[in-house]
Amino acid sequence: MNFRESAAHLGDELVAFRRELHQRPEVGLHLPETQAAVLAALDGLPLEITTGRALSSVVAVLRCAGGGQSVLLRGDMDALPVTERTDLPYASTIPGAMHACGHDLHTAILVGAARLLSAVRDELAGDVIFMFQPGEEGPGGAEPMLAEGLLSAAGDPPAAAYCLHVSAVFPRGLFFGRRGVFGAAHDTVKVRVRGTGGHGSTPFRARDPIPAACEMVLALQTMVTRGFDVFDPVVLTVGRFHAGTVDNVIPATAEFAASLRSFSTPAREKLVERTADVVRGIAGAHGLEVDVDFERGYPAVVNDVAEAEFAAATAAQVFGDQRYQWLRNPKTGSEDMSFVLEKVPGAYLNLGACPPDRDPATAPSNHSAEAVFDDAVIADGSALLAELAFRRLAAGR
Repeated sequence: MNFRESAAHLGDELVAFRRELHQRPEVGLHLPETQAAVLAALDGLPLEITTGRALSSVVAVLRCAGGGQSVLLRGDMDALPVTERTDLPYASTIPGAMHACGHDLHTAILVGAARLLSAVRDELAGDVIFMFQPGEEGPGGAEPMLAEGLLSAAGDPPAAAYCLHVSAVFPRGLFFGRRGVFGAAHDTVKVRVRGTGGHGSTPFRARDPIPAACEMVLALQTMVTRGFDVFDPVVLTVGRFHAGTVDNVIPATAEFAASLRSFSTPAREKLVERTADVVRGIAGAHGLEVDVDFERGYPAVVNDVAEAEFAAATAAQVFGDQRYQWLRNPKTGSEDMSFVLEKVPGAYLNLGACPPDRDPATAPSNHSAEAVFDDAVIADGSALLAELAFRRLAAGR
């Protein structure tokens, strides 16, 4: 079976499907129009389909005749709360929503893989689970899907799991991956410093929270560089800071929020603990009180070494050695495919989708309102996912 050749014949249809999704983006866990479009695209295929109860997910199982192991393939479907600023003829028609991360391509890629594998159902050595997931951009759709029985959809848990994510800043058609840690864990901390308000002319009569909060922000940056191993790094970024309403009033509170990123469980736990220690210590030194609230996000994306090498070998065999590249360092972005990879050995891969008329070094990145993805990569993405499932089931290891 030449999946690459078969996928090329589906290319125009998959691109049209992707552009339909791009024009009607939906955000979060509830994507009724997107779910309906996916169900329509899968209609007529020999799939056992279930939809989510707590979210607009779609789980489709392709069963082979003889049983055996199963493999899971995943594509996320949700958009971002971003107002699109491109001149594409198929740009978003929904104000404040855009497929700025390429999930519309992922959905089309997974639909293509479902069609390719359905056509060779009698040759499969096991079952394939197609995971169409909402909410990857938040609040997270993988965990609810796992809670609703994703991994038991074909009976026993899958032997392996794979997914592709497009990148607007890598050359078109280049697959890349990594053994072990691929992406960072992500958590959030919200800090509220509580003092006593007063008049700006007499700060000694108040307990000003602003200088202390500013000191906390700077101290946290020093903590990152002085408190953590450079070979097991962390990233702490304060993205929101708010205090006061006018220039001559000392407010009673100051607030800020930061994202915390890490690559190992020990560093992740230490980052949470040290962050709390730093802000509480500074608050105490200033005679202030502080509330520190952590929101746990996604764990690190960790590829199984054997599955990452299998995926790399498959990509190189199907598309040529020049089309696959190993990442030297993990990415600092996070992804909730990590929850699946905690339970199932698998590989998370990226696929370059920078249009050929743009320079990957300067092109707007994923999540930008100006991000553009070349949908010519969709057919190859479908072919690779189909190859991974077919070959992994045939290997039976």
